Amino acid sequence: PLSVYFSGPKIKWILDNVPGVRAAAERGEAIFGNMDTWVIWNLTGGTKGGAHVTDVSNASRTMLMDLRTLDWDDDILAIFGIPRQMLPEIRPSSAPDPYGHALGGVPVCGDLGDQQAATVGQTCFAPGEAKNTYGTGCFMLMNTGAEIVPSASGLLTTLAYQFADQPAVYALEGSIPIAGALVQWLRDNLGIIDASPQVEELARKVEDNGGIYFVPAFSGLFAPYWQSDARGVIVGLTRFIDKNHIARAALEATAYQTREVLEAMEKDSGVQLTALKVDGGMVHNDLLMQFQADILDVPVIRPQIAETTALGAAYAAGLAVGYWNNLDDLRQNWQIDRTWHPQMDETTREKLFAGWLKAVQRSMGWIEA
Repeated sequence: PLSVYFSGPKIKWILDNVPGVRAAAERGEAIFGNMDTWVIWNLTGGTKGGAHVTDVSNASRTMLMDLRTLDWDDDILAIFGIPRQMLPEIRPSSAPDPYGHALGGVPVCGDLGDQQAATVGQTCFAPGEAKNTYGTGCFMLMNTGAEIVPSASGLLTTLAYQFADQPAVYALEGSIPIAGALVQWLRDNLGIIDASPQVEELARKVEDNGGIYFVPAFSGLFAPYWQSDARGVIVGLTRFIDKNHIARAALEATAYQTREVLEAMEKDSGVQLTALKVDGGMVHNDLLMQFQADILDVPVIRPQIAETTALGAAYAAGLAVGYWNNLDDLRQNWQIDRTWHPQMDETTREKLFAGWLKAVQRSMGWIEA
C-alpha cells in the first residue's frame, strides 16, 4: 500500500518541499539512506570516502526496489520523481566482500533491517518458520523461501535476507505500529503507571478486561487493514471499569492484533503455524505471553536471548567473516527459555476475539477526507 510507513514517499516530500534539495540531488550532492546507510556511511569514513550502501532487506522498505532484480526500479523512481544517483548501492545482508572498514580496519560486512535481523536471530531459515517481535510496535515475519508470495490479505511481501552470493530469501510481514508504545502512552499520557513493567501488576488485579477493548489506532490501522482514517478507541466502558481493566485491555490489544496478522499470514502462505517464536522487550510480560498463546491457540516460545535483532545482525556479520560456518551453526546456538501453552477454551477464545473485531470496526472512518 502507498503509506508513509515506507521511505519512498518521504523522499518525494523532501524533494518537492525543501528548497534546493532536488537540484542538489540531481547534481549528486544530496544522497539518501535509511538508518543503516547513515550508520555504515559514518563508520566507513563519512564525507571522507564513506560507503554509500544498503542491503536488500532495508532497500525493500523504501517502495523503490524491484523484489526480483534486487535493484532500484526505474519505473517507480520515475513515478516518485527520485533521481537514481541519490540512492545507495544495494548489497547482500551478509557480505564477505565488506561494505567498507571502520575503527582502523574492522570490516563492516553485515546489514539487516530491524525485523529481518530478528528473523535471522530467531533462526527462521526454513519456509514457513515465523517470529513475532514485541517492541514499540509488533512485527511478524514468515519465511517464504526463494518464492515471492504476493499478499492478498493486507500483508507486506518483503525481503528477509541475502547471504553472500546465495539466492535472496523472501518473507511475508505483518506490521503493527502500536504495541509497547501503548504501554508508554499509559505511563506518559495518562500517568496510571510510573514504569512500563507496572502494567502487568495492574492487569493481574482483575480476572479479565471487564468487557472493554482498546484499539490503539493512534496513526491509523496497519496490517491487515491499512486504514489511515482510523483512530484509537476504547469501547465497552461502564462505571465498573477502572485503571486495572484499562491496563489489561492495553496488553490484550497486542495479542489480538497479532492474531489478525497470523490469520492473514496463514491465508496467504497456506501454512498453518504450530508454534510462534517471540522476542523483544514485551516478551518478559508473562501475562501477555500467556494470553497470546490462549488467543492464538498455539504455543508461544521465548528464546534465551530475547534481543534477537542485535543477535541477527551479529550472525550476518559473523557468517561473512567465517566466525560461523553455516546456518546449522546458528541453529545450534538458539535455545528455548520458556514456552507458554494455550489454556483457554475455544468458546471463550472466539467470543473474546469477536468482540475485538467489533471494536476494530468502531475505530474506522473517524477522519473524514
